[in-house]
Amino acid sequence: MSVREILKMGDARLLRVAQPVSAFDTPELHTLIADMRDTMAAAGGVGLAAPQIGVDLQLVIFGFERSARYPDAAPVPSTVLLNPVITPDESAGEEDGWEGCLSVPGLRGQVPRWKRIRYQGVDPQGQPIDRWAEGFHARVVQHECDHLIGRLYPTRMRDLRLLGFTSVLFPGLDPASDD
Repeated sequence: MSVREILKMGDARLLRVAQPVSAFDTPELHTLIADMRDTMAAAGGVGLAAPQIGVDLQLVIFGFERSARYPDAAPVPSTVLLNPVITPDESAGEEDGWEGCLSVPGLRGQVPRWKRIRYQGVDPQGQPIDRWAEGFHARVVQHECDHLIGRLYPTRMRDLRLLGFTSVLFPGLDPASDD
């Protein structure tokens, strides 16, 4: 397929609310998903939302076995999720964690996220997905789904003093891993 351009913070298209996917198991949908996979792989990402490549659909992909961007993170199952709904387990509370974003290259910030969530939606064939996630898996899902409502992680931060360049905050990481 093809690698698409990833929109960067400041592009107004990243602030739009995405539309639900209504046509499943179509050649166009499968091409979009393949392009998103190629784009995420080329960028070394752990997730990607359709709005990040300028497509206003409620579609996210995520998952990895090992990540150069997040070397200490546990694997996250490879998932294609359409029309997601997230329900936090409020009894588990929130936790702060470092996040980066392909649309915010070169930076990382401390972002509060729910520790445990339930996420529901459908797969590309329109079949239901209903899962619980915690830890980094839950963080990735929440981060990607924020793109569907026009949010980037800096808007979730409570203290902008905890936003900085990856090369300064994490000097041991490959400096190209956040581009």
